Amino acid sequence: MSWSPTQNEALIALFLLTYLGIALGRLPRLAIDRTGVALLGALAMGLVANADAATLTLLVDWPTMALLYALMLFSAQLRLGGFYTFLALRLVDSVSESPRRFLAWQMAASAALAAFLSNDVICLAVAPVLVETCRAARIAPLPHLLGLAMAANIGSAATLIGNPQNMLIGQVGALDFGSYTAWSAVPVVLSLASAYAILWWQFRGALAKRAVGMIDLAELASGKPPFDAWQSGKGIALLAGLVALFFTEIPREHSALVCAGLLLLSRRMATRALLERVDWHLITLFLALFVVVGLLRTTGAPEAVMAWLAQRGGEVTQPLFFTTLTVVLSNVVSNVPAVMLLMQFLSPEQVSLWYLLAVVSTFAGNLLLVGSIANLIVAEQAARYGVAISFATYFRSGVWVTFASLLVVLGWFSLVAP
Repeated sequence: MSWSPTQNEALIALFLLTYLGIALGRLPRLAIDRTGVALLGALAMGLVANADAATLTLLVDWPTMALLYALMLFSAQLRLGGFYTFLALRLVDSVSESPRRFLAWQMAASAALAAFLSNDVICLAVAPVLVETCRAARIAPLPHLLGLAMAANIGSAATLIGNPQNMLIGQVGALDFGSYTAWSAVPVVLSLASAYAILWWQFRGALAKRAVGMIDLAELASGKPPFDAWQSGKGIALLAGLVALFFTEIPREHSALVCAGLLLLSRRMATRALLERVDWHLITLFLALFVVVGLLRTTGAPEAVMAWLAQRGGEVTQPLFFTTLTVVLSNVVSNVPAVMLLMQFLSPEQVSLWYLLAVVSTFAGNLLLVGSIANLIVAEQAARYGVAISFATYFRSGVWVTFASLLVVLGWFSLVAP
């Protein structure tokens, strides 16, 4: 495909407008969100480039899309099976003993689940139970809600399937699942501990107050999917089998699609019920971003920008500069669009930088309320119960948690570079 200078300029302008819309999260006076902006940008850039369907199809990383889709089916299975609510209710028992212990247990559980089942899904399922539990026990819900969001973000960095950007990095970078998890485990655990310590210190007064209300588990479970041991067990067993397959030479997307297909073989769980809970919104965002970033690369603009930065001492191969760039972009345009921009400058041989991109882009989501979809989900769920989490309220904790976690990962990187 040949590109004229006029086309290049138009494509760059459309790209900048698209990413500006993504950064703002909307367009003035229109009920359109980041996904809508990305989709419109992809359509406009495709028209300007006069790209046919075959060309646009080649811009999409289909193995990543297949993996993302399959793992969404697993999340839908466990959600419909009532597994998330069941686990959240099991944690409620520790509230009466000590709010501080409850915070520690729920953060640990949220991080562990997010590593395999996505931080967004965990926050969506657990946040309402947390708010209702804290209200029933008459303790402050804010530290527990912040703990949920931050722990889910941190925990999701532990594996290459914990969040969408890690799935993308793992697939495009051809990273080994076991090697990445072994390396990321230390910064994830230490960052989780530091996040707990920071929240405990900031909210030590509220966390020192014991529960005084009576907690009715039946009332907390009301209106949520009932626990189905068979459906939940089926989902967990297949997920465990899938993770085991990730340690083999079989392509991850093949293993994920086969195991997800087995989920559909059910006498009680309707296929439509599972498919209705697939996040088509996120899938559309991914497809649009692949097109937007792919068409931008044809202009040579990304390489020109990085060459300009390199002339001023900003080399991608420098861990501190790369970390700073990742944190800034992740909080300006969100982590998935940032990762799609940055990974094009990494070669398959630069394994250490792929690892750093995965962990840092995830940890960066704890800086601002809008830095992660998981944060926004928790804030939206809390607002339904009259609990406000403002930008400033979140930032007061998020800035310290992010700073501590970045120090941890950079320190670990300097000691044990992948």
